[in-house]
Amino acid sequence: MIDKDLIAFLVTVVFSFLIGLEVRSYREYFHSRFEFGSIRTLTFTGLLGFVFFKINLYLYISGFIALTLFFLLFYYFKLQENKASIVTFLVVAITYSFGPLSLIKPFWFIALIFVILIFGLNVKRMYPKLTQKIDIYELETFAKMVLLSAVILPLLPKTKLPYIELSPFKIWLIVVVISAISYIGYILQKYIFSNKGYFLTGLAGGAYSSTATTVVLASKATQNCLNSITAGIIGATAVMYFRLIIIAYIFNHQVAQKILIPYIALGIGGILVAIFYLKKDLNIQKSEYVDSNPLELKTAFIFAFLFIAMIAITKFIHTHFGNIGLEILSFIIGFTDIDPFILSLLTGKFSITLALIAKLIFIATASNNFLKAFYSYFFSKKRCIISTIWLIVFGMINIVLAYI
Repeated sequence: MIDKDLIAFLVTVVFSFLIGLEVRSYREYFHSRFEFGSIRTLTFTGLLGFVFFKINLYLYISGFIALTLFFLLFYYFKLQENKASIVTFLVVAITYSFGPLSLIKPFWFIALIFVILIFGLNVKRMYPKLTQKIDIYELETFAKMVLLSAVILPLLPKTKLPYIELSPFKIWLIVVVISAISYIGYILQKYIFSNKGYFLTGLAGGAYSSTATTVVLASKATQNCLNSITAGIIGATAVMYFRLIIIAYIFNHQVAQKILIPYIALGIGGILVAIFYLKKDLNIQKSEYVDSNPLELKTAFIFAFLFIAMIAITKFIHTHFGNIGLEILSFIIGFTDIDPFILSLLTGKFSITLALIAKLIFIATASNNFLKAFYSYFFSKKRCIISTIWLIVFGMINIVLAYI
């Protein structure tokens, strides 16, 4: 077995050498602005840090202090020439730390630092291209997304509120989901797929929530419902059918057999319809993309309010009608989140026949499609008529499937 110190030594030397190569490339690209050595200097710096740390921690710290004092003097003289840059010191200091890091930390840690260092040295080369595509508004939008998901969400309590049985965490999670789908669609549309971004957003979002995805895409169509938006809304519902088949097979194979053929037909049909409308946009010349609201926070809050209202209505129906009103409940439940209801059916929460379970799934899916048709019409300010009609058609087909 190879000695751990030998492995750490080799890692230190190799990474220091590669950093030296990158620094040399950096120096040549920017006409010798990085003036403190390159390959040999940084290789020996990494090696020195390794040796000093192995001998004594205080010797290593003394070496770092000496290195810092040297750079203070170096920096002072460079200030006189207006060529000073602290990047030089940062690179050398990090390289000096490779030795102890390779000895006390796992390999992935030093490898990650190495990759970030290489990337950091190359950012300056990419800077002109980045500034042409990304403005300060993009960073502000990203910061808002982080605030919503990584700062506010974890702080909210998970205790369920009375009657609606939803926690503040779950309610805010709805806002985060809507904003995340909107933000991903914005990135796809602006930077990656000019004419296919909305369609891909629909497919990806439909795998999680076709309802939330419909709300997001419809809200993008308040001025003009592009064919790609129509394709995305229809595509999200098509993916929903495949998602429900998978859920059914996982929890109740017999029920899955009953909905398999109809839902495969509806899913494939929805994808074909979506592609038909998408193709109408593919030949359109790419234009400057403008989206003043990539997070759709207003839409997210409205949707969260409607979701809570539907939960309250569902609770009222279930309380007053019990299992006798299951068909009514299955229709009402489609106006909220159908997955929990369908899971309760598939896992035997209600003592009913397989045929009735399939029927209730068809009814819940139908009402969910009607709800999405309303959302498509309402959030687009009556612009997305085509997608609204198709969602109603899908809903009617599900009603027919439920009662034939």
